[in-house]
Amino acid sequence: MNRYPAWKYAIIVIALLVGAIYALPNFFGEAPAVQVSAGKATVKVDSTTQTRIEQALAAAGIKPEAVTFEGTSVKVRLDSGDTQLKAKDAIQKALVPDATDPQYVVALNLLSASPKWLSALRAAPMYLGLDLRGGVHFMLQVDMQAALTKKAEALAGDLRSILREKSVRHAGINRNGQAIEVRFRDTQTLEAAKAVIADQFPDLQAVDAPEGTEYKLTATIKPEAARRVQEQALKQNMVTLHNRINELGVAEPVIQQQGQDRIVVQLPGVQDTAKAKDILGRTATLEVRMVDESTEARAAELGTGAVPFGTERYLERSGQAVVVKKQVVLTGDNLTDAQPGFDNQTQEAAVHLTLDAKGSRIFKDVTRENVGKRMAILLFEKGKGEVVTAPVIRSEIGGGRVQISGRMTTVEANDVALLLRAGSLAAPMEIIEELTIGPTLGAENITKGFHSVTWGFAVICAFMAVYYMLFGLFSGLALAVNLLLLVAVLSMLQATLTLPGMAAMALALGMAIDSNVLINERVREELRNGASPQAAINAGYDRAWGTIFDSNITTLIAGLALLAFGSGPVRGFAVVHCIGILTSMFSAVFFSRGLVNLWYGRKKKLKAVSIGTVWRPDADGAITKAE
Repeated sequence: MNRYPAWKYAIIVIALLVGAIYALPNFFGEAPAVQVSAGKATVKVDSTTQTRIEQALAAAGIKPEAVTFEGTSVKVRLDSGDTQLKAKDAIQKALVPDATDPQYVVALNLLSASPKWLSALRAAPMYLGLDLRGGVHFMLQVDMQAALTKKAEALAGDLRSILREKSVRHAGINRNGQAIEVRFRDTQTLEAAKAVIADQFPDLQAVDAPEGTEYKLTATIKPEAARRVQEQALKQNMVTLHNRINELGVAEPVIQQQGQDRIVVQLPGVQDTAKAKDILGRTATLEVRMVDESTEARAAELGTGAVPFGTERYLERSGQAVVVKKQVVLTGDNLTDAQPGFDNQTQEAAVHLTLDAKGSRIFKDVTRENVGKRMAILLFEKGKGEVVTAPVIRSEIGGGRVQISGRMTTVEANDVALLLRAGSLAAPMEIIEELTIGPTLGAENITKGFHSVTWGFAVICAFMAVYYMLFGLFSGLALAVNLLLLVAVLSMLQATLTLPGMAAMALALGMAIDSNVLINERVREELRNGASPQAAINAGYDRAWGTIFDSNITTLIAGLALLAFGSGPVRGFAVVHCIGILTSMFSAVFFSRGLVNLWYGRKKKLKAVSIGTVWRPDADGAITKAE
């Protein structure tokens, strides 16, 4: 009646073993580290960079605990904070000789101190939130007016091109703030222009009025279109911030929209606030310009002559100088996609670009007029430009599909495509709020949260042991398993634990013991009604299950609602809350019954169970104690 088959005990043992392995990394803490990542989009971090770092550390007499190359960064784990600072200085000196033009980002960080055998099993600790780990909090204000002005500038250029294609003659197009002003000499042309705008520009609304002997048409962005532009600018800025923050090695950054024009950025574990501000404030823009092929320009490239008027000199990644004209043909705003591939004719590595409608028209005209000449693609970061590639134009290119090829390896083609896809900020931003939480305060919060969970667990176990005797001890063990599995699942999911999450963990313990109270009271009720101990145990678990299931499901629904509609701390609370409900159903019912079956199920003639005092009413209504 009260016996588990072997496979159920096997499930319990496997769950305990897996839970112990994946919960274990959380008890080793974190070690100070230095992380090295690319400081510019055109710089690549690879195994060669790792070798340079190891040589720099050896020259400085520093013995790191580990140096690992992970994806796009090299991480150096050290034994103390003092060694961490010394290592950062040594690496900075070796990799960044020019502080005004840093090729690499050398930042302080924290890494898990778990042993290698746990890391080999992909067992990693939970991420800790800003309030537990320390770090930096920024609130950024997005300049939405600049985004609208930028959109108006693009629409003005498109309108000029469309009117020229439709042979609608105007007396001038000017942009006045976020309004586009077009002048006409007669009403017929004005009406033709209004028809073009109504047909080709659904985002614009136009108003016309006479102005002297001419007519002025003023086109402005519609309110709903303006809201769309602002939403897109905010989303693009958030994506760009995500890409930049990856350079800092933040395990679980928080990037959230707040209101209509603000972005909150939280970077747990970042110790170098100045470096974080530098990364977030970086601006990167892409430009396409024609290369100056004149004799004077060739002399300037070789360093034997002055740069001609109207041109500028930039360097390629190889160090070769290129003199380009100041006039910008296209910007990154006209590029919609960039993918690596191969040239269909030569099978050489190539990059395939896709341009928007405006970019396609401009590129077709420019390539038709400059066949055989070179076109340079430049990337500007922090005010400094670098030539990504400068291919030769073989023929007129139309249709918005552009191919860049020649003298590129497959790896270089991938790198160039990544550079071209990495857009710049859609609108300028400024930091309006900055908050730094030190690691000491984070450690204090962890200690307080740990104590709250520990003392809550201890008091619950003590009460259950006193009130329910041996069944209370079983409940305490089930509660410990619940806590173990909860930590293990959070670690496997690589969830972020915050103070609200620790509060949810303490609440999960209180709610989990509720299931055992229901079971124990149900067993007592069966004993009170005269059932045998074995029958009382079986009926107690079976009849309590329906109530336990209903109560947990309703609570889970509330947790899922918090998860769906909440954000920030509320969402962190909801994650732990929902997982805690699922683990408590396993531990409080499946695991605790396994313990009871193991202890009592093998006894054929069981006369009593240790479940505390059972009060049984006599026939005359008096209450007596049943042993």
